[in-house]
Order: sequence, then C-alpha cells, then structure tokens
Amino acid sequence: MNFLGSLFFNIAMFGSCALLSLWGTVLKRVAPHRLLRLGQNWARFVLAALRLFCGIRVEVSGAENLPTAGGALIAAQHQSALDVMVWLTLLPRPSYVLKQELLRIPVYGGLLVPSGFIAVDRAGGAASLRAMVAACQAAIAAGRQIVIFPEGTRVPPGQRAPLQAGIVALARALDVPIIPAATDSGRRWGRRAFIKTPGPARVKIYPAISQHLPRAEIINTLATRFYEDNV
Repeated sequence: MNFLGSLFFNIAMFGSCALLSLWGTVLKRVAPHRLLRLGQNWARFVLAALRLFCGIRVEVSGAENLPTAGGALIAAQHQSALDVMVWLTLLPRPSYVLKQELLRIPVYGGLLVPSGFIAVDRAGGAASLRAMVAACQAAIAAGRQIVIFPEGTRVPPGQRAPLQAGIVALARALDVPIIPAATDSGRRWGRRAFIKTPGPARVKIYPAISQHLPRAEIINTLATRFYEDNV
C-alpha cells in the first residue's frame, strides 16, 4: 500500500473528525437533533477518502434485508473502525451501543450520547444492563436502528470470539428480530487506521433471525454468519 495514500487518508479522517467535532459542540447547544446527520456526513466523507487515497471501496450485499425506516436490531461483526463508519451510511437513524469509555474522548466523546448513541458501563452489572435495555427500548420506540457488536470488542480477521448471549435477551426485550451482518475488512484498517493492503472491504447483511428461537440456536446462527459463511 502506498505510504503517502495512507498518510493522506489518516490526515483526512482525523483532521475532519477534529473540525467537525468542534462544530458538533455548537450544534449540541443550538440544534442537537442535527448531530446524527453530522456524523453520517462525516462517515460518508471518510469512506470517500478511503477510496480516493487508498483505492479501497466498500461492497455491500444483502442491503434489502435492512429496514428503510422504523426500529431494528442489527448484530454486526466487529473487525475494525470500518464497522463503525459503515452503519452510519447504511441506516437512516442508527443508534450504536458502545462502551462508556468512549465518552471520555475529548470533544468527540461528548457528542455520542446527544447523537442518540447508548453508552454501557461494562463493569456496572445488572443495573447497567437494565439501563441499556431501557435506552434501547426508547430508541426503538423513536424509530431508530440499534447497532450492537455481540463480540464485545474488535476481533481480528480470521479469529473468533465468544458471542455475548445478552444479544438474545435484548432482542426479546425489544421484541424485534436480529439482523446479522458480517464484515471482511481483511487487514486493511488497523487499530490506528493505517491502511496496509488494497482491495474491497465487504459487508454482508443476512435475513433476520427471529427473537423467539431458542437462545443456543440464535447464537449458533450468528456465529455461522460471522465466521463460517463467505462474505
């Protein structure tokens, strides 16, 4: 991969994030309802920069399985930062479930909850889980699409992780099916957003899994979609 292309991409991504985060602090006070759109436009810009500077495009299959409006629960595989960007561009009103530590990022972190994202204290026990479910129920009632990463953290390509069974309890509490989504970012987007090899990044969206199926069957189906099916 061309080093200059990677460098320019990183400058574009982090520079635009800094500038738009500053603008976001203004919107947070005067027009908080516009924060989500700001984030979506930023994600589109970043993916365009990824293609321009690094020659990496995002290929999506199964988009017909996504809702065009209304509440939904997407269980997405999490390999890289790409998995965060892509759902901002694919869903009309996404609401991520994310770890509370991200709120500590200067400036940017303060915009996440006002954008409608749901922060979880992973050390908070049952009380934290109840708060997450209540926040997700409110988001679904508002017609938003919940995005959650059942792996719980980034899992490098080619590796597996135990899936959190809480995804099943959440789907039943929300009374919505689970839409699985697998990604294949290869090793093209590392933890420091340094692009290593060219080629497409693929996202495959599968038909929904009923929330009424047995827990083990749901988890096994998600694992098959993530780790065994070809993206």
